[in-house]
Amino acid sequence: MDSRLDHLKKLVSVLPDQPGIYQYFDNSGKIIYVGKAKNLKKRVASYFTKNHENRKTTLLVRNIYDIKHMVVETEQDALLLENNLIKKYQPRYNIRLKDDKTYPWIVVKNEAFPRVFQTRNVIRDGSVYFGPYTSVIAVRTLLELFRKLYKLRTCNLNLQKENIQSGKYKVCLEYHIGNCLGPCEGYQEEKDYYKYIDEIKDILKGNIAGVIKYLKEMMKEFAGNYQFEEANQIKIKLDALEKFQNKSTVVSATITDVDVFGIDVVEKSAFVNYLKVINGAIVQTYTTEIRKALDESPEELLEYAIVDIRQKIFSNSKELLVPFMPGIELEGISFKVPVRGDKKKLMDLSIRNAKYFRLEKEKQYALSKPVQSTNRILETMKKDLRLHELPIQIECFDNSNLQGTNPVAACVVFKNGKPAKKDYRHFNVKTVEGPNDFASMEEIIYRRYKRQLDENNPLPNLIIIDGGKGQLGAALNALGQLDLRGKIPIIGIAKKLEEIFFPGDSVPLYLDKNSETLKVIQHARDEAHRFGITFHRRQRSKNFIQSELQNIPGVGEKTIQHLLRKFKSLENLKKQPYDTVAAEIGDSRAAKIYDYFNIKH
Repeated sequence: MDSRLDHLKKLVSVLPDQPGIYQYFDNSGKIIYVGKAKNLKKRVASYFTKNHENRKTTLLVRNIYDIKHMVVETEQDALLLENNLIKKYQPRYNIRLKDDKTYPWIVVKNEAFPRVFQTRNVIRDGSVYFGPYTSVIAVRTLLELFRKLYKLRTCNLNLQKENIQSGKYKVCLEYHIGNCLGPCEGYQEEKDYYKYIDEIKDILKGNIAGVIKYLKEMMKEFAGNYQFEEANQIKIKLDALEKFQNKSTVVSATITDVDVFGIDVVEKSAFVNYLKVINGAIVQTYTTEIRKALDESPEELLEYAIVDIRQKIFSNSKELLVPFMPGIELEGISFKVPVRGDKKKLMDLSIRNAKYFRLEKEKQYALSKPVQSTNRILETMKKDLRLHELPIQIECFDNSNLQGTNPVAACVVFKNGKPAKKDYRHFNVKTVEGPNDFASMEEIIYRRYKRQLDENNPLPNLIIIDGGKGQLGAALNALGQLDLRGKIPIIGIAKKLEEIFFPGDSVPLYLDKNSETLKVIQHARDEAHRFGITFHRRQRSKNFIQSELQNIPGVGEKTIQHLLRKFKSLENLKKQPYDTVAAEIGDSRAAKIYDYFNIKH
């Protein structure tokens, strides 16, 4: 340990008193921290000459085995170099700067007759980029607007003058359907095309007022020359532009070009919002999250964000509005902390945006928790029940055979540990005479999975039978007939002691009563029982109303079936006004029913 510190102190002693960046390496030669400094020697020495309150900083110092540095001209150069090195190496103890490469830009290509399109790759080839836009929909809306307003080419031909003059190209379908004016064959002058491009750039910069003024003058000129069709085309453009302008937020007529940075700092992160204001209107907004590493101060977090965002956005504003003064100086840039007026309102709006972004992230995290919880429960069930795969789909069966009448069964389906009620099914037992639960279970299991196989439907990852060894054996017989025995995991749950039975094992499994696995099994069993009992009662009610109505002379089978479908139960039928029943089956039969039950009508 002493030899390590001696080595590091020697490295610190020869550091220059100049601005630059420093890199710390661990014993494996990996970069673990990158920092910037106005004075390299003072800044690096401070790590080894004082006690650090932050535990992570103490751990960082313990893991430093080598130091390298680079001198730069200015503090601004140090900021940019530090930012790029952090992104490149992502050191363990540095702030996590998220490089959002997936956000789209709108590019005006550096070429003859420039194309305007969406891209996610910024290439420094002289093209002009606007963005990044956090909404793909916003980008598509703008591009759609440009296609309506201007007839831009979409091909990637090299439209240099010599190529056009030599007749190298022929107009395509876009020209024939009116979406392009044919510059490839010289049908459109380059200077006219560039008028469109200048207007588009103005719109993307937020300078829409100038474009609207120019178009209004042109419309008047066309109208004055009785060119009403051309004037109408200009009017269509104006309407579209004014709708677009109404969607932008105009904050002040006195504020020109400023960048606004609002920050919301929480325990482990900071959320920084950026607003670009041109001619008093917000033309762009962007929010990013920065993960803390060493309990950095709000000032440090804001510094990192400003450098990162301005580099990413290619911002050239000279005035930056901030909630507090950062500890950096940028050449040609003035920082201002607004205290009143329109600029203060802008600052408040930016901070509010940062907070909303943070709240949205927290909501998304909260929504993802149930998914994590579900995965954990399924993993637990897989382990407890000795399954080979996660029980993503569970099907549970119950017989409801009360007093031996109307034998029915229920199948409930659970997906990802939760009831999937639209997939529940009930069955009338058809082949079994009298109260025989085992035979009923065998019939229902056979019918269920015969149909699933015939219809090529997915089979469950687990079958639960409400009952002990006898019920489980009956279900196994049905699976055997379908050649599914051993291919679908199946268990039985006995009611009293909540014993779990496995095929071929006479000793039951007893799960802890607080076990998540047991709770899911119990929930499925209880759902199957509830669903089965409800169906059973409905069937008994139908049978009762049917048998009662069959005793009434002059009321036939079709009338009975119609009343069953309409009123469900005898009690419900008796409560109906006479006119309601008569409207369904006619006065004659309605009167017979009401007379039979001695109901006034």
